[in-house]
Amino acid sequence: MKYVLMFVETEEFAKELEAMGDLEREAAYAAVLRWFAENADKITHHTHLAPVHTATTLRLGGGEPVVTDGPFVEGKEVVSGFAEIEVADLDEALKLARSWPACPVVEIRPAS
Repeated sequence: MKYVLMFVETEEFAKELEAMGDLEREAAYAAVLRWFAENADKITHHTHLAPVHTATTLRLGGGEPVVTDGPFVEGKEVVSGFAEIEVADLDEALKLARSWPACPVVEIRPAS
């Protein structure tokens, strides 16, 4: 089955990453690269998204669409990247998501 793991960054996580020294930040990034390498046989595609301030949001419904700058979602969490994976079932997707070493939230959705 295909799933998409969406890596969700919280404000607190972003602040912690920003507060890290260079060596600590490099180690955090290295952990992410290692995770992708260790799971390369299951990952069919992945990408890191541009910073949140580059986002444009389009709201549909109720008349004319409204376009705004920014990620104007209901909350203080932002999807910072995603990986498409091919695994046997949701249990395997959950196991993979549990090992994610970065953002504190991973949303898992079936993909077709």
